[in-house]
Formats: sequence, C-alpha cells, structure tokens
Amino acid sequence: MKKQLYIVAGVAVLAAAFLIATVIGRTGFTAMQHANAAPVAAQPAMENAVAADSPGLRRDVFIAAARATRAPAIEAGGTWINSDARTLEKERGHVVVVDFWTFGCYNCRNTLPTVKRWDAKYREQGLTVIGVHTPESGYEKDLGNVRRAVREQNIRYPVVTDEDGDTWRAFGVEAWPTTVILDKQGRIRFVHIGEGMYDEMESVIQKLLAEKA
Repeated sequence: MKKQLYIVAGVAVLAAAFLIATVIGRTGFTAMQHANAAPVAAQPAMENAVAADSPGLRRDVFIAAARATRAPAIEAGGTWINSDARTLEKERGHVVVVDFWTFGCYNCRNTLPTVKRWDAKYREQGLTVIGVHTPESGYEKDLGNVRRAVREQNIRYPVVTDEDGDTWRAFGVEAWPTTVILDKQGRIRFVHIGEGMYDEMESVIQKLLAEKA
C-alpha cells in the first residue's frame, strides 16, 4: 500500500514539475518576442525622420543643404512674356522662387500679391522670382491672354509659358499654385502647394539670402 502511495506521489510531483516548466517556458518565449519586436517598431519612426527632410516626400519642410537636390532646368521652348530668357544656371548666386501658376486659377490669383511683394522687397538683396505659367485649359494657353493677364496683374518679375507642361513635370509639380524655393546653388530647399504659409516661406527666403553663396 505504501509503495502505491509513493508511486502516486511521485507521478504528482513529476506532473507538477512539467506544468511549471511549461508555464515558465511560455512566459520566457513571450518576453523574448516582445524584446525582439521593439527594434521593429522603432524602425518606421527612424525612416519617417529621414523622410521628413527629403525632397519629394514631404512638403512644407525646410530642407537641409546637405540633403537638398539640384533643381531641374526650366525647359526651353517657352515664351518669356516680360523679360529676356532666363536659365536657373545663370541665376546661381541668387535665391530663386519658382512660382507655378495659371491666370485662370483662383488660388493662384490669391497668392500673386504675396509673390509680387517678395519680388519688390528682396530683389535688390539677391532674390529672383520666376513665374512659370502652366495652363490648365485651352483658353489659358492663348499667348495673348497670358500677356494680358501679366499686364493686368502688374507682374514685374519674369514669366515664362509652359504650354506643354514640360517644366511642370520636370519639377514634379502636382497642383496650382506650387511655390519652389531654391538656394544660391540652385538646390530645392522648400516646396509649398496652395495658398498660405506666406510668413513661413518669407522666413525661408530670408534664411537663404543670409547663406553664403
């Protein structure tokens, strides 16, 4: 009888030990899973930190010079409405605002007073504003209508037509109006789509004017 009791007790002890080992093993495995998951969760945050300062991925970000990319050329073939032909290459040493607009766009017309004010205020300090007129409709493609709009809006900075959208596509523009600000080396340092952020963009212009050529 005692022998049978010893056997039963022994089996119970072994069963208890097996159960404890199983629970500990599962707990340890779960803890190990969470420990390995932490770096995976941190990785997207690091990628976002880089993306936030990368042109073409984020707008309304002041791009560091070391990360900035060279602006494409203004495509040849457009008509310069109120100036001699310009190239971005010849504007090196100047901060350049490239304003993509069309005269039939309500939002574009709302931004014009600010863009004209920047031209008047900072031209003598080294700012060049270039309006790239990319038409949305056939009416806006008419050269006479563009000339009349530039005259009526009293735009004094250079305006070039972009009838086929070549410069628009080269810059990767997606909507009217789009403002692209280049530094003195011709690198894209700031991009904004639409109205607003006028104070922020003027601050960018001031910072870039203060940078060494």
